[in-house]
Amino acid sequence: LVLSNDTALNSLLSKLLQDYLERTNSSAPSQVQSGGDNLEIVYVLLMIGLFGVFTLAATLTNIRSRKLEDPREPYNMYIDSDIWPKKDMAYFQAKLVENYKLCSVFENPLAVEQPNTQIPEVKSS
Repeated sequence: LVLSNDTALNSLLSKLLQDYLERTNSSAPSQVQSGGDNLEIVYVLLMIGLFGVFTLAATLTNIRSRKLEDPREPYNMYIDSDIWPKKDMAYFQAKLVENYKLCSVFENPLAVEQPNTQIPEVKSS
């Protein structure tokens, strides 16, 4: 049984391969395949074209908006100035001094070491 099933499968596969080779080697091209191929190519070219137009428009818009900014404009000079790190350091130092002034130490006179007094010991009975 195994031999006959294997032989039937081999003959089926060889027949399918021969049919495929005959269709690909035939001199008459299929009209359905050529029409489908043309539409696929047109679709791919259309998608690439739309993506290219969108990318080009975004790039040109970005370049145009950057050219409109004047580097000598007061706002841009304010942003480019190096004043922010200095202001941050001054603010940090002011906060540090303020926190230092708020700190205080409370002394508990009973908790301070007193070498002359002895701690009473509890004797267990």
